[in-house]
Amino acid sequence: MRILIHADDAALWKDRLASRLPSAEFAISGETRDFQADYLAAWKPPASLFEAQPALKGIVNLGAGVDALLNNPALPRDIPIVKLRDAGMGELIADYVRYGVLHFQRDFDRYRRQQHRATWHEHALTPKREWGVGVLGLGAIGYHVAHRLAEDGYPVHGWSRSPKTLKGITCHHGDDGLQTLLGQVTTLVTLLPDTPATRGIIDRNALAALPNGANLINPGRGTLIDEAALLEALGHGEEESGRLRGALLDAFPTEPLPEDSPLWRHPRLWITPHMAGPTPIDDAADQVAKALTAMQAGEAIDTVDPKAGY
Repeated sequence: MRILIHADDAALWKDRLASRLPSAEFAISGETRDFQADYLAAWKPPASLFEAQPALKGIVNLGAGVDALLNNPALPRDIPIVKLRDAGMGELIADYVRYGVLHFQRDFDRYRRQQHRATWHEHALTPKREWGVGVLGLGAIGYHVAHRLAEDGYPVHGWSRSPKTLKGITCHHGDDGLQTLLGQVTTLVTLLPDTPATRGIIDRNALAALPNGANLINPGRGTLIDEAALLEALGHGEEESGRLRGALLDAFPTEPLPEDSPLWRHPRLWITPHMAGPTPIDDAADQVAKALTAMQAGEAIDTVDPKAGY
């Protein structure tokens, strides 16, 4: 089995995978011209890589998001694609979301603004049981996040394209279900994949359906949110002048977020550099090695549906 690796930390991936697949032959993209791979383990490979590797039998995407891979015009359309499914990222993203929910539920955003004004004023506490949280996307990571929030004592509403039944979570689906969820949550968490159906799903209509004073947390895909609509819903200045109280954003359509983006300067936005769910490489390497072994053996494996986008 000949495996080509393309990633910023390709040497680290090679070391971890070689220890798990000792009979395989590995190469790192860009280090050799003559290596023809059976399988590609990659994160955001360029089109030129596929042009140089015409004999690929399968691809393992070294992350949960496959939008960059599926949007690559040179991607072969007739070979299986496997992506990482949680691989330890779920708990890290759950920590990020739980921090964000507490940030707003316990009024830390308001206390921070009061500190700048040297204002001593205690806000009335909203109990967790009255603070509904909506999680859009109930895949492996979305379910993990929703489950952890429910354990914390929040009423959790989850939304997916098709019906689901999950213990401790009120599940919604379809367009009507989305509208129902939006009207019942104070914090909205977006963990959907990037697909034609989800791009811009958080638009003016969706934001208008949230209760006044709601907040948004996006550790998912940057394309889910209409940024102009978000800024409009926030209003202007430090005071809560719009429908939306604030937002914690980790993903953006263009990354790094351009320096001239107005998002940087809005006082009720918190920006992080796509760090909510870094890939724990040892857990991920176990999953990648298992996927490569299964593909090589011709075993059934859960693959990405390019039409669905995940």
